[in-house]
Amino acid sequence: MQPIVQISLDLTNIDEALEMAEIAIEAGVDWIEAGTPLLLAEGLHAVRKLRELFPDKPIVADLKTMDGGYLEVEMMAKAGATHVVVMGVAHPATIRAVVKAARDYGVEVMGDIMASSDKVLCAKMLEENGVDYIIVHTGFDERGEDPDRSPFDCLEDVVSAVSIPVQAVGGLSIEQAAQMPKYGAPLVVIGAPLVIDNQEFRPSSGSDQLKKTLTKFVKRVKGQ
Repeated sequence: MQPIVQISLDLTNIDEALEMAEIAIEAGVDWIEAGTPLLLAEGLHAVRKLRELFPDKPIVADLKTMDGGYLEVEMMAKAGATHVVVMGVAHPATIRAVVKAARDYGVEVMGDIMASSDKVLCAKMLEENGVDYIIVHTGFDERGEDPDRSPFDCLEDVVSAVSIPVQAVGGLSIEQAAQMPKYGAPLVVIGAPLVIDNQEFRPSSGSDQLKKTLTKFVKRVKGQ
């Protein structure tokens, strides 16, 4: 597939999130992610506002679902999300419930393998249960304790093990993120700490600088 650039709105304020999303879309970003901090702070309201402002853009709801899969997907789909995230360490029944709801409501599922003891096996299990994408994710807290950890720890093996598109996130520099399509991960995320303050989850630069950074990043990812 052709590279896709996704902005991760890991913010806790809806107005700041909408402002950042608007700048990102102007810069050529393809997908908007309602990050977990934003969903915790604003809930369905955040997804509804993003859908209202961007009626034609894919919106990822980073739910990190662990249980109650069908209901969570149903709620987010009705609010306007086009993609939802389920954790690979969830019970397989939850993963199947998420996939069923996604099929019923016309959205797609991203399976996050963060915290799994065998990431390759987890990715294969997610694919077998019907998810549409795999997220190779090194967590924020995990990197806080061990800064050397990154998606590169298992990315090559995961890409080789599955036939669905892969996304890699967490602990990547802006240079590494831009090169992800070369490593078989065409769903490229830009967010904390690349354009968002790593600790406070707020816009880290002025709007003009942010747009320049994002525009340059999009062009690099897409080879323009």
